[in-house]
Amino acid sequence: MSGLVPPDFAVPLIARAPSDVLFRGPGRSFTTADLLAEAHRLADALPDAARLVNLCRDRWRFAAVLAASALRGQPCLLTSDASPERLRSLAERFGPAVSVADDPALPSPLRHVCLAGAMPAHEAGDTSPVMLPADRLAAIVFTSGSTGEPVGTGKSWGELAARSAAAAARFELRPAAPAAIVGTVPARHMYGFESTILLPLHAAASSWCGPSFYPSDIRTALAAVPAPRVLVTTPLQLRALLRANTDLPAVARVISATAPLDVATALASERRWDTEVWEIFGATELGSIASRRTVAGAEWATYDGVRLAPCENGGTAVTGTLAAPRALGDVVEVLDPTRFRLVGRGDDVVKLAGRRASLAGLTSILTGIDGVADGVFIAPDDLDERPTARLEAFVVAPGRSAAAILAELRGRIDAVFLPRRVVLMEALPRNETGKLPRRALQAMRAADVEDA
Repeated sequence: MSGLVPPDFAVPLIARAPSDVLFRGPGRSFTTADLLAEAHRLADALPDAARLVNLCRDRWRFAAVLAASALRGQPCLLTSDASPERLRSLAERFGPAVSVADDPALPSPLRHVCLAGAMPAHEAGDTSPVMLPADRLAAIVFTSGSTGEPVGTGKSWGELAARSAAAAARFELRPAAPAAIVGTVPARHMYGFESTILLPLHAAASSWCGPSFYPSDIRTALAAVPAPRVLVTTPLQLRALLRANTDLPAVARVISATAPLDVATALASERRWDTEVWEIFGATELGSIASRRTVAGAEWATYDGVRLAPCENGGTAVTGTLAAPRALGDVVEVLDPTRFRLVGRGDDVVKLAGRRASLAGLTSILTGIDGVADGVFIAPDDLDERPTARLEAFVVAPGRSAAAILAELRGRIDAVFLPRRVVLMEALPRNETGKLPRRALQAMRAADVEDA
């Protein structure tokens, strides 16, 4: 089924057996029955409000709040920006809201509930499946702000459940050997939401809910969960693991997203940990829609039920099971309805001297250079208007010179896209999802102009 949801069609909140383990942490595990019991408790205990802003960091608590909101018929608002200013903006836009967090130090201007402390004990309760209308709004997920002001997109339970089933099929998650997922990305980001929260609810997998950001945390987390293990991460954290020369327990698969992954990093990761490295293609507005094994080539294959079609404006539309058609924000070369090559985001593609390139693609080449820990290509705002305008590159590369990095770029990219200069920095202003919000990039460029 694609497009409109059939009348009265329903999907399960949790498509797992009562005794299946959904979440694991240091010295603890939580089953379907545990999650249903906690969800019912929270659904009765949380204050009434039009919306719940789910700010929990612990994935188990995050899932419990999500499930409670489903039982109450409310959507969760998921934002990577938990600043008081942003929370006030959400309440002004969407009506009275209650924020729910598990960090006692988190300031919130909204009516607030803190879930910190020991988990309450639950008596055995009703474990019968909870069915939800497929068109019920599950969440409003906001973009990171890397391309401008954060934009919210509504996600229905039917769409999320169907996409989880498609991801499970693509990554071979089988009930006979449930996968243990260790994710390094926040649950409030669409990538982390789908891969570390929704997959355990709808597929044969559990998700780690302990520390998992630094290389040592990742190693400890993987060692604490059973095989087969799946590491869900980002290019930035993969490079950090490689630089740290981190030994990992056997990992069946590494999945990466949030930015293009260079082939050199993927190949080094596969050899270092004897695994396969895959990338997920998607966006907050669309969710995950395709994947590829990075070292196998540039072609992406869509998930089951996802199709590409041309738009009247020359772009590309995406249709998916139980989801309304949406326009793709990226420029792609469609090979057939289920295969494509990525050119770049619509606002990411730059043109110089009659040639075009993706800033993300150029950044991927930059970060694949030996010794480069992080980096980004930036285009000036007047690139299309000033004939002499050129790109710039901001780089974190301890021990390497700007001249050496520029020399390596000359051998890897078209000369017209070489940066006017390479600016060395101690760190880039990334947020917790690894993104570079546009305001941070603009501030970085402005500071560089002042120092020049």
